[in-house]
Amino acid sequence: MNRDPLDEALTDALRRTPPREAPARLKQSLAARYAEPRAARFARFGKSVATLVTGAALAAAVLLFFQSQRASQQMFDEAVSDHLRLLYAERPIEIESGGVHQVKPWFAGRVDFAPTLGFGGDEDFPLQGGAVALFRDRKAAAFQFKRRLHPITLFVFRAEGFSWPTATQALGARKAALDTQRGFHVLLWRDADLGYALVSDLDPRELSQLAIKIASP
Repeated sequence: MNRDPLDEALTDALRRTPPREAPARLKQSLAARYAEPRAARFARFGKSVATLVTGAALAAAVLLFFQSQRASQQMFDEAVSDHLRLLYAERPIEIESGGVHQVKPWFAGRVDFAPTLGFGGDEDFPLQGGAVALFRDRKAAAFQFKRRLHPITLFVFRAEGFSWPTATQALGARKAALDTQRGFHVLLWRDADLGYALVSDLDPRELSQLAIKIASP
């Protein structure tokens, strides 16, 4: 294939021309044109990643909060259900009360902890007796009190492993969480490794009076 003599001459001239370095001003102009937009793109990318990470962390925190709220709410529901289960039972009281020093020893060997209860009842809140119950996934000692015609159940159980609700109700030196479920009032508190759930349809002010007597050191 024949080549154009003019093309051959131009090609030959370019081969003989020594290479020359681009002027510094041209290098700076090209660098400003291409390097800066790339840096801006990286900056925008970094900001987008940071926004996504922050959003994901916030979403995870919100999810954990609602999961904790739901778990603590389940404790109130459980207390009411267990209270009703005892009331509906054929034998809601397994050990008749002859005083707290008779009821407490009865639980030995029936639950896997030693229930602590320093209040043995009085004229306002007589202790009726006790029974073994379940609170969620564990055994509980259920103490039965009474106020006029209102039955009151105190559940004592191991406290670990639960998501406890925020305690706002003062019980002397301690605080409890108060909630109402299906017309029943529930007070929840913990003392060391034991949890306490006091349940009744009794007026919450009177129920708090009993809780103070039970929770007082």
